Amino acid sequence: MNKLPIAFGLMLSLIAMQACSTFQSRSSSYNPVVGTWFVHDVDAPFPYHMYVFNGDGTLHQANPDAGDPNSSDSDGKGIWFIDGDRIKGKWVEVTADRATHKFTGRAEIAFDIKVNHDMFAGTDTARRYDINGILIDGPTPPGKFEGKRVTYP
Repeated sequence: MNKLPIAFGLMLSLIAMQACSTFQSRSSSYNPVVGTWFVHDVDAPFPYHMYVFNGDGTLHQANPDAGDPNSSDSDGKGIWFIDGDRIKGKWVEVTADRATHKFTGRAEIAFDIKVNHDMFAGTDTARRYDINGILIDGPTPPGKFEGKRVTYP
């Protein structure tokens, strides 16, 4: 009797069990901030934003480019992490002069929030840097902001 097919089948079974185990450990690291949020930040030049918190600790931020008639900014990209029962992180956007279309620097917004089901609340601070990376504004005093999870329907 050839034992090679039995050994091969046993090896495939072990690999499959390991893959299932790995998948379960990934899903157990779920955090309630993961998802899409409609955010209101009263201190921002344009107070309404969309945030997407990804399960890998990255963040995407977007809002209409209407908050400042002289400056244009990109969508924000950033990071988040768990700190006890809170979520902390930072996102960065690049800025340009609307008239010249030249790079003018970046803004960095750090935040600290607490998630409560489909809502979060917390504070954020902003810093602005020029094209040479020199701080030109901030940090601002902590401002309050809140988010509501986007759900279906």
